[in-house]
This record gives sequence, C-alpha cells and structure tokens, in this order.
Amino acid sequence: MNDMENVTYDELNEGDTATFTRTLTENDLILFAAVSGDVNPVHLDQEFAENSMFKERIAHGMWSGSLVSAALATVMPGPGTIYLEQSLAFKRPVKLDDTITVNLKVLKKEPKNRVTIECDVRNQKGQQVVSGEAKVIAPKDKVSLTKPDLPTITIED
Repeated sequence: MNDMENVTYDELNEGDTATFTRTLTENDLILFAAVSGDVNPVHLDQEFAENSMFKERIAHGMWSGSLVSAALATVMPGPGTIYLEQSLAFKRPVKLDDTITVNLKVLKKEPKNRVTIECDVRNQKGQQVVSGEAKVIAPKDKVSLTKPDLPTITIED
C-alpha cells in the first residue's frame, strides 16, 4: 500500500519510535550528485575513490541526511511536519548497495507543537553511520494521504 498517515503532536509521546529504510543504488548516487551539485570524485570516480581513505566510492553524507528528512516527512511525525533544525554527526561511510535504516525516537515534546527527535542511522550490519537530533513542529491535524507516484529516472552510460 502506498499510503502515509501522520502522527499529530497530541498523539506523540516521549519514547515513541519509527523507522525508514532505503538501499543506496548507483542511480541514487548519480542523481543525488546531479540534484545537489556535489560532484566530489570520491562519490563518482572509482579510480579516485580507490586512492582515498575509503578505498571505494561512497555516498554523499547528505544522502543519509536526506533519509532523515524523508523519515520525518513521511513516517513520524509525517505529512505536515515542519523541519526546524538538524544536527548530524557522520560516523562511517555509506557504500553502494548498503541498506540504511533511519531510527527515530521522540526525546522531548515542547510548547507550540515543537518536538525533539533522536536520529540514529545504521547500515545493514547494524553499524551506526550517522547520529543526530532533529527539531520539528509536529502537525496539529490528522492527515492520511496517498504517496505521489514519482517518475523513474535511470542514468544511462
């Protein structure tokens, strides 16, 4: 099913958790470079990357950051959430074909529908790749929506 429903400020409780998972593909890496303008060769050039500290191409750090944004926008609190602030600490690289899970946990509810959420991002081996905290304004009104269909964009050689 392609539906999403938000969790309103009144429904949120400290300690509530949610997850969002995505696998990094070659297509994602190239499209993220195109959209962001970040064409650092450690992301795009195999030969260059082999001579880097990582010994292979890696994802843009903000690709993982964008997954945090997606989790907040589509899962918890979900549609209607307003992003105010984000801290991110990059712990280890994300590599092609890594499956990344964003783990969200409500840390604190504050006045004016503001919520602080812990963001713990891990790869398929359970290794932390990013940690941080987000501050958002959680929605007041309950919303259920169908996720929009996005075009499939494939990069050709």
